[in-house]
Amino acid sequence: YLLAGVGKRKDAGAEAHRKAGAALVKAFKGRFESFWLAAGAQAAAAAEGVLLGSYSYNEYKKADSEPKLKAVRFLAGTAAEGKKLAAVLERAGVVCEAVNFTRDLVNRAPSDKSPEAVADVAKGLAGGDVKVEVIDRKQAEKMGMNLLVAVGRGATREPRMVHLTYSPKGAKKKVSLIGKGVVFDSGGLSLKPPASMETMKMDMAGAAMVLGMFKVLSRLKVKVEVHGYCALAYNLPGPDAVKPGDVIKSMNGKTVEILNTDAEGRLVLADALHWALAEKPSAMLDFATLTGAQLVALGSGYTAAMTNDKGLLARYMAAAKRQNENVWELPLPKEYEDMVKGKFGDLLNIGKVRGEAGTIVGGLFLKEFVGDVPWIHLDIAGPAWSDSGLAYSAPGGTGALVRSTLDWLGSL
Repeated sequence: YLLAGVGKRKDAGAEAHRKAGAALVKAFKGRFESFWLAAGAQAAAAAEGVLLGSYSYNEYKKADSEPKLKAVRFLAGTAAEGKKLAAVLERAGVVCEAVNFTRDLVNRAPSDKSPEAVADVAKGLAGGDVKVEVIDRKQAEKMGMNLLVAVGRGATREPRMVHLTYSPKGAKKKVSLIGKGVVFDSGGLSLKPPASMETMKMDMAGAAMVLGMFKVLSRLKVKVEVHGYCALAYNLPGPDAVKPGDVIKSMNGKTVEILNTDAEGRLVLADALHWALAEKPSAMLDFATLTGAQLVALGSGYTAAMTNDKGLLARYMAAAKRQNENVWELPLPKEYEDMVKGKFGDLLNIGKVRGEAGTIVGGLFLKEFVGDVPWIHLDIAGPAWSDSGLAYSAPGGTGALVRSTLDWLGSL
């Protein structure tokens, strides 16, 4: 027998069991192909710990000869309990599949996940209640998605905009999920230092989240209509790359003065957010590894959230709390709005005062593109990636907020 402690009774909740499940699977790694587990009322959390903790990304590694874990069996006291437990475990497995799918996309090498390649992944999700539309560069130009096109101008592999639709029968609510999909961010002509580029394949974590969730919405029987948008582009220097000083007209008609080409995520998101308004959703959430300032302000353990609707954010944060994913609200002060007003265009893509309120400035910029629709901006720059790994996340992409967002969708 191997016993895993979960702390004092008052602290032995879902997160403790999640961590215990991950600890057990790591202890058994390379030694057993299966094991039995008794977790009682917290079986779902323990199963999540096992499934998330056993994840590793080995696409580019030579296969090893260690025994692979093939099964974890949970003990139930009676047949009735077993039937109930099976349903709980099935849901946990589907949720973890979405998280690990997200991780796979984030961890993939940047040359292997061009905008077209990620769009092809999205196409592979079509079927049943899910439809997928892919907009290429020429179509984007005709539609006025000039910010997306501008970001991708430095690369030979052109940008894409993806629109996914999940339409279950009887849906009475409609929400939109928008993901930043900069598949590699060099900073463009405002080039990053080499060390800062090492992890920039993760700059599409927001789009990866959206795709991960669309993979499982039908199986989770989510009852609301969900629209997903992935704004996909490389941000690279090149002969035709967008330049500091350029002024670009966005899809909603506002012009953006480019001061720093390394503030590109908000540009691709702006066109996606405006396009999402066409479906008239009751709520919009965007997910983006948007600012280094988020990591400075909150570290890797907290997502920064900004909103124009306190009630919507409260409900989302309740879901995040149930999943033990930390979300911290930052304000969008009216007195700061002038920080994104341009001299030669309507808006600036960075704040007027360098180094001040960087995460908030990103949120204020995006707020210009959401109209009156209830909206949350979630800056996951820190939580989306871990260099050293976490309790139930291997080094690399974490799949942050997938569980919380699926929980929130399930509560609507």
